[in-house]
This record gives sequence, C-alpha cells and structure tokens, in this order.
Amino acid sequence: MKGRAYGNVEKNDRHECTSNARLPLALVTLLSCLFAATVVVQGEDPYLFFTWNVTYGTLSPLGVPQQVILINGQLPGPTINCSSNNNIVVNVFNNLDEPFLLTWNGIQQRKNSWQEGLPGTSCPIPAGTNYTYHFQVKDQIGTYFYYPSTSIHRAAGGFGSIRVHSRLLIPVPFPDPEDEYDVLIGDWYNTSLSALKKTLDTGRRSIGKPGGVLINAKKNDDGGATFTMKPGKTYRYRFCNVGLKNSINVRIQGHSMKLVEIEGSHTIQNVYDSLDVHLGQCFSVLVTADQDPKQDYYMVASTRFTKTVLTATATITYATGNGKRAPASPLLPEAPVGWAWSLNQFRSFRWNLTASAARPNPQGSYHYGQINITRTIKLVNSATSVDGKLRYAINGVSHTDPVSETPMKLAEYYGVADKVFKYNIIEDQPAADGSKITTVATNVIDATFRNFVEIIFENHEKSIQSWHLSGYSFFPVAIEPGTWSPEKRKNYNLVDAVSRNTIQVYPNSWAAIMTTFDNAGMWNLRSMALDRHYLGQQLYISVLSPEHSLRDEYNIPDTALLCGIVQHLPKPAPYSI
Repeated sequence: MKGRAYGNVEKNDRHECTSNARLPLALVTLLSCLFAATVVVQGEDPYLFFTWNVTYGTLSPLGVPQQVILINGQLPGPTINCSSNNNIVVNVFNNLDEPFLLTWNGIQQRKNSWQEGLPGTSCPIPAGTNYTYHFQVKDQIGTYFYYPSTSIHRAAGGFGSIRVHSRLLIPVPFPDPEDEYDVLIGDWYNTSLSALKKTLDTGRRSIGKPGGVLINAKKNDDGGATFTMKPGKTYRYRFCNVGLKNSINVRIQGHSMKLVEIEGSHTIQNVYDSLDVHLGQCFSVLVTADQDPKQDYYMVASTRFTKTVLTATATITYATGNGKRAPASPLLPEAPVGWAWSLNQFRSFRWNLTASAARPNPQGSYHYGQINITRTIKLVNSATSVDGKLRYAINGVSHTDPVSETPMKLAEYYGVADKVFKYNIIEDQPAADGSKITTVATNVIDATFRNFVEIIFENHEKSIQSWHLSGYSFFPVAIEPGTWSPEKRKNYNLVDAVSRNTIQVYPNSWAAIMTTFDNAGMWNLRSMALDRHYLGQQLYISVLSPEHSLRDEYNIPDTALLCGIVQHLPKPAPYSI
C-alpha cells in the first residue's frame, strides 16, 4: 500500500488524517487541513480505530497444514499505519479457546505501561471476550511490530507490522519513496503449538531446530510473497525479524540497500549488500529499481550462525506491462559467514545526528555520552536445570509469573505487591563465586525514576542472544568479544550510537547499553528467543515516580481487566496533577 494509511484507508504519504473513501488528492489535502484545525482546537492528536478478530485457522506456511493464529483472517495481521503522536485504539476480540494478549514491540507506551500487553502488566483477555487497547505513539517514529505475548502463542503467528511516520512538519532525511513494503521475516516450526508447548513444559529439552524461514508468512516464490517496483523509482522496505530462534540475513539479487532507520532512529545512510536482522530487530532500507526491468529478482532471507542454513525467497518484479519477463536467477546471492562480519556491520551503524526524528530538534542534540552513570547492572544469561527441568536464567534467577495470576503492575498499583512478589531477588551483578544455583521466582527489580543507567549483557554461551527492553529506547555503546570490565568503557561510542530497543550479544561476548529510566511504569527486559523467554530469561523493571502524579504516569484505565487477588479490591485513589 502506497504512502501513509490509517486503518484500511489509503492516503498520500505526507497527510495525517483519515478518510472513509478514496478521494482526489486535492480534496484529501483540504479535508486534512480542516480536520487538523479541528484537532488543534480540541487539543488532541488524531485517533485511529481498529477492530481485530483473533481466531485459529489452518495454513501451510512450510507446505504442511497446521493451526495458526489469524487476525481478521490474515497472517501477517493488519498493518497499523500511523504518524507520530497518533492515538491508536484497537478492539481485540479473542476467539481462541484460551486467554490472549498482544504486545506492541518497540512502542514505548509513555506513562502508560497499562497498555504494554504483557502478563506482568495486564490481565489476559479471556476466551470469548474482547478488550480495547488505547495508546499513543508519543514522540516516536519508525518501524515496529506486534505479536502475542501469552503462553507461546507467537509460535503460531498473530504478528503484524507497525509503521510510525514523521508528522507533516518534521523533515525526513530522504525523499518520499514511491511506495513502502513491510517485510516480516523469521524462522517457523512445523510442529504444532500444543506440541511445542508440551516440549517446553516437560522441561526435557528445548524446541530444537525450526522447519524453515518465512517472508510475510510464506516460504518461496511459488505462491510466495511478491513485491512490485516501477523502473527508476525508489522504495522503502521495512524489515523486522519476528522469528523464534534465529538471526536472519536479508539481501536482494542485483540491488543494494541504503539503510535509513533502525527501530525509530534515522541512521547515517550507508549502503549494504545484505543485513543481519537479529530476533526482534527492525530496519528500514531504500531500494532503487535500477536493474533490467525485464528480469525478476529474488529477495533472500536465510538463517545465520546455524549448521544447516534455512532459506526463503520472495520475488521482486518490475512493473513494465505485459511484456515477456525472464524469471529470477536460481543463483542466489551468498550470505556472509561467521559472527565477526556481523559485529563489524553493527559497528558501522551510526546515528544521524543532524536529522530530526519525532521532534523538530536534531537527534544529536541529546548528548547521552555526557551524562553521569548512576547505576550499573551486569546481567549474565545461562541455561540450567531446576528439579530436572530446563530453565533459562539471568544472574541465577529464572522468571516465572506469579502463582496468584496477578500482574505485578496491578499488584503494585493496588498496594499488595508484597503478597505477589518480592523486589530485587536478582542482584545487579552475577554471583562473585560463580555459583550456578538457580532460583525460580517472579523477577522484578526496583529502579529509581530518571536515573541514567548502564546495563551490561554478558553471554558465556555458544549461541547468540537478542535482548529487548520495553518502554524505552537505549544507546548500544559497545559490543566486544570476551568479558566486560570497567576499563572497557574507554571503547564506548559516546557520540553517535543508534538509539534503539533491541540488541544482540554474540557468543562469548558482551554488549553495553545506556538509557534513562524516565518512563514510569512496569517494563520488561526479555530474551527475544521464544524458548528462553518462556522458560525464564526475562525480568521486569519497576520504575515508580515518587510524586504519584499524572505528569509522570497515567491512572489505570477504567476499562482495565482485573484478575488475581486485586479483582475485588477497591480501586486506589487516582493520581492527580
């Protein structure tokens, strides 16, 4: 779909408002201006409304019929196509046979972790009922995605794209593309959802190798995904890795890719033949249709760092009428080998300091490298066994949701946190004696509002890790082999690290990120690998404002679902200005 779209309405790329039908551009522009004036008077940003029906369905992504999760009968689900500061209202009808939640990966939910859609923040939507999410994409632009956060539902689909465009008056550091394409890539299992869950619940082993790779829920060009380009025109491709286990490399036959955005930040516009997209990560690139228009081309997505390389292709075709066309060459461009190449590519990513993002001021006006660190948290991931069952842990603590089935955010808000979980079971540093004892518990750390923190991820394992922090963007200032120590700070990039929300950590390596805990709420720091996340490699960060003020955090929505021990408690006094 070309340009910006709101709901199911096609719009010109630089307009902000909605329409109920396709209208001539001049009329759309006039209505946009009139509506914008109305919005200014009312003091609210535009609203986008969606109604989503979540159901089971049967598809054959890898050639074998299997049960999947569909939204409005489709996989991927509907795209949320919006602009910075838009209000998003999504009425979700859960037609599955078990509770369900959606989370909005990368959307920061400023002051509003109530809408984060995680088991630690929200009660799940019971089967046969509905719940309406209402959140604002406040001061954000970029490429994101949503997916199910309950159980291991994301192994069955239920994912879709989120595009957040710059507002009309904010300059973008590249010309408007001819069109935009969402490209959701990732590995996929032929195994049924119930069988995968049983494997993890019994704890004998992990879920093993995936069955293949998909591009927009399809495997190859035989009925697979297709993208059309006009000769000489430039297109924006938004790649997100929505997979479960593996990093994916993407490339296009005969075409280079100019990187322009990573997870909400404009980048220095380097050109690449291929890109490593790790679990949970999103990239935007510009591709120009500058090759032979009578030839088709393959887009290739393949696994990285695996003994057996799994590959999917999609077809890129030029719009040249009905003339005879040559099929894409079966000789696919090769992927890079080894993680040293991937590390060097990461180091080539740089923040565009002069470009504006969601606000008029340049990105580089925020000098993160000049802020004093107030807390250092060093996290070491591990695979372990507890009572004979596989668990994944951070600093010896493996997260489990509360036995009372009460989201921690609700327990905190209702003043009964002590009946649901204990803060700070996990230490800021791994055990000095190298203890391998693992505690299975609800894992919540208490953080000071507006503190500037440094988080170190240290990976002693042989597999790559991918970490996501909800509620924030952060600066990944370094990734290096070996182990971290304070003197490593001299190697940090304190000038133009790309602000983002997901970071990879290579085997036997470490990564350092910096961020300010200025978004009050309950936020999740998690492994993006399905098995690791489900079996404990995650924690929550409680960031409370001492003022209990609406300036810092919104009240619980009147429509919020209640469950667990807070279900029948009186509602606490609301925050005020």
